[in-house]
Amino acid sequence: METYYNSLLENNKKWVADKLKEDPDFFNKLAHGQKPPVLWIGCSDSRVPANEIIGAPPGEVFVHRNIANMVVHSDMNLLSVLDYAVNVLEVKHIIVCGHYGCGGVQTAMTNAHVGLIDNWIRHIKDVYRMNYEELHVIQEPKARVDRFVELNVFEQVCNLAKTSIVQGAWERRADLHLHGWVYDVADGLIKDLDVTLTNNSTLQNVYKLDI
Repeated sequence: METYYNSLLENNKKWVADKLKEDPDFFNKLAHGQKPPVLWIGCSDSRVPANEIIGAPPGEVFVHRNIANMVVHSDMNLLSVLDYAVNVLEVKHIIVCGHYGCGGVQTAMTNAHVGLIDNWIRHIKDVYRMNYEELHVIQEPKARVDRFVELNVFEQVCNLAKTSIVQGAWERRADLHLHGWVYDVADGLIKDLDVTLTNNSTLQNVYKLDI
């Protein structure tokens, strides 16, 4: 274990050396601040590294990750990241990216008790309940789970649109786009769910805020 731990520090030194070889001014540029065009809201799964799978260099993607890429309206961690990204960094795109084979999504479809995380999984179960009829028309188990992953991403994009942070930006005519993606760990490809929101017009009226 200690050997593995030390290898992480050695890998860092090698990474720094490689970057400086490519561009001697690389870290000086990063040190001057950040202006990323994208906020990424993804799953904590270690197989889905945000920058790497889209080929983005450091400084281009502001990242928030949690179990099953959830946008929970009472999650101050998420809201703080969102507020900073939208109102300070002025990102142009917010991407909610789920992934097929998500353990959180799969667990939410069962009655399994997994400890403290049960309280987080409850939010995912709510999405499952809302889409139960559509999901259980699908007979093949993997296809059903895959569809739930997609529906969960769609719901989280809608949850973003319901926040006062996003609606406030739209009211100011900010050029802000919300997107839903799903990453396939099996082949490395991203599926664009073709859900892009640029205003709150598709929300039910009760969620539209007078800002």
